[in-house]
Amino acid sequence: MKHNTLISRPYPLGATWDGGGVNFAIFSEHAEAVELCLFDEALGATETARIPLVEKTAFVWHTYLPDVRPGQLYGYRVHGRYEPSEGRRFNGSKLLLDPYARSVVGEIRWSDALFGYPVEGDDDRDLLRNDGDSAPFAPKAAVVDTAFTWGDDRSLDVPWSDTVIYEAHVKGMTQLNTQLPEEIRGTYAGLGHHSVVEYLRNLGVTAIELLPVHYFLNDKFLTDKGLTNYWGYNTLGFFAPDPRYSSTNAPGAEVAEFKTMVKKLHEAGIEVLLDVVYNHTGEGNRFGPTLCFRGVANQSYYRLELDEPRHYRDYTGTGNTLNTVHPRTLQLVLDSLRYWVQEMHVDGFRFDLASALARELHEVDQLGSFLDVVHQDPVLAGVKLIAEPWDVGEGGYQVGGFPEIWTEWNDRYRDSIRRFWRGDRHPLSELGYRLTGSSDLYAHNGRKPYNSINFITAHDGFTLHDLVSYNDKRNDRNGEENRDGHNENLSWNCGAEGPTDDPEVLALRAKQMRNFMTTLLISQGTPMIAHGDEVARTQGGNNNAYCQDNDLTWLPWDLTEAQRVMLDWTGRVAQFRREHPVLRRREYFEDGAALSNGEREIAWLRPDGREMSETEWHNDVFRAIGVLLNGEAASERIGAGDIARPDSVYIMFNANNRNVNFTLPPIPEGTAWYAVFNTDQPERDRRPRRLTNRTRYRVSAISVAILERRPR
Repeated sequence: MKHNTLISRPYPLGATWDGGGVNFAIFSEHAEAVELCLFDEALGATETARIPLVEKTAFVWHTYLPDVRPGQLYGYRVHGRYEPSEGRRFNGSKLLLDPYARSVVGEIRWSDALFGYPVEGDDDRDLLRNDGDSAPFAPKAAVVDTAFTWGDDRSLDVPWSDTVIYEAHVKGMTQLNTQLPEEIRGTYAGLGHHSVVEYLRNLGVTAIELLPVHYFLNDKFLTDKGLTNYWGYNTLGFFAPDPRYSSTNAPGAEVAEFKTMVKKLHEAGIEVLLDVVYNHTGEGNRFGPTLCFRGVANQSYYRLELDEPRHYRDYTGTGNTLNTVHPRTLQLVLDSLRYWVQEMHVDGFRFDLASALARELHEVDQLGSFLDVVHQDPVLAGVKLIAEPWDVGEGGYQVGGFPEIWTEWNDRYRDSIRRFWRGDRHPLSELGYRLTGSSDLYAHNGRKPYNSINFITAHDGFTLHDLVSYNDKRNDRNGEENRDGHNENLSWNCGAEGPTDDPEVLALRAKQMRNFMTTLLISQGTPMIAHGDEVARTQGGNNNAYCQDNDLTWLPWDLTEAQRVMLDWTGRVAQFRREHPVLRRREYFEDGAALSNGEREIAWLRPDGREMSETEWHNDVFRAIGVLLNGEAASERIGAGDIARPDSVYIMFNANNRNVNFTLPPIPEGTAWYAVFNTDQPERDRRPRRLTNRTRYRVSAISVAILERRPR
């Protein structure tokens, strides 16, 4: 095969098709030789060519092949010293995936040859080299033609204050949707189908946050048990959409299919956010396989223990941590992020265990390299950035600690709202902060209420249905004797635990789910709904369903009447939020601040109508409280749009096991209170109902009710 190294370039990294041939470039700082291997088939195939890369520029090995076209499968063999005690694990017998692969073909077939050391042996076996050829078992990269007709597609730039996030799994979202052709269920094409898009629109969603779609590893220990890595938090290819979610098998076809999905969601006004895992890779600790980064540039891509570089520093609980302190690793992450924004048109990212990315020598550093370069990058500074603000290392919990352009998963919101509706002794001041945007966490560095990503449940943990139905986890199907996952010990007082036919228990659980969903959607901040909570999806008490790729985790589409009621309720409350700017402010409320009409922005009221005293505010006995949100504040301080109403809203929370009569705030002449929502009676107030008694309103036990003040 002809190849001309004279016209090859060290950038961009990866395999780049220019219409006449392909430029291949791969970084490896300490390698002694690099070979490019070409294949005709993904698995079990022998190499059709092995080409030494003789050009090297700044540790980038490169060549140009004019005869190669899109669809070509390839991998690398990187040669050098195998000295684990020095942090070097080169092994030319291992076929390695291109770290910059735009497409990956073939799932891994587990074999001892994939490991750089003899699999059998003592604790020092990784010091020995295994020369078994891994090519027949390893996935291959594919050259991609990136051309795509985007038309006028562009970033939607939905304001954070208007954003409602829906956390979803590509396959789980559509696998059971019988409205779709069978061949596209569980795929990118399925997610872009008009029936799914309309479902999201009707729900009031403005952004869908996809669990990892980067090519990921199906762990050997799961495969051995007949399970799969369903969630996908074990990335191996940071540029490649996983082909398991593609409706076709052609190399690179998943790239175009992903783009089509994004385009269709954008046409419906829905942004696409990706849950990305740059904190570690799927290669694990020193006993993991050699598939990509470990064999290409182990010392550059991973954090190694300084005094014993044979071992990996682990801030993630997975066996390794990506070394974002190294400039080439930092470049890899930034190049990947920019690729997904510029080439794939995604609108933002949720960073898994983001604290691990911000660590410099050890501590989480707000001025660390990763946060600093993201802040300065003209492409990334304008997209939505969401941090999971913790990792598993010392000092990793950083809620409230990220820079101003970042939003954060707010687990203190989750815990506070759960405690209130559970009936725990809980200071109202804590509840007040969470309902109004957590200014105690985010205001110190100029961040706004919307920087708080509020959630009750997420993919990790109980679903909303199971949250109110189980006291203890039931993870036996994971094959770890129920030892995995955290036992949440909820004690919800929602009747018998687990499945039941008792109508009273079912009614109480349904009401508690409405309490949670309503609280989430009327809180200041950015709400995130976990996929399926809007239809009371259950996982049978499994709160760690990362390995369950089945109907335990898939979204149900054939709904019961109770599920339809929950779906309708969620959509109605989301619409109410959208219509009322006072529920999605861009500034914090100012206690005591007066408006032009002399009224205050916000008032916290006891059930008898009196304002909470300072002592009562910090009391942990109160189980009922009302909050008056002045709609004029939204108009004066935000600027309401044409479709947004400045009506004031009075929200009454009752976590007692008894009914509570609330004295209503006085209102000006010519106005009236209208009942809008009552979680105890989901069907009653489908249209706002004017109250004839203007002074009192009864809120049932364990319920939330919302009134709206309107002109008569």
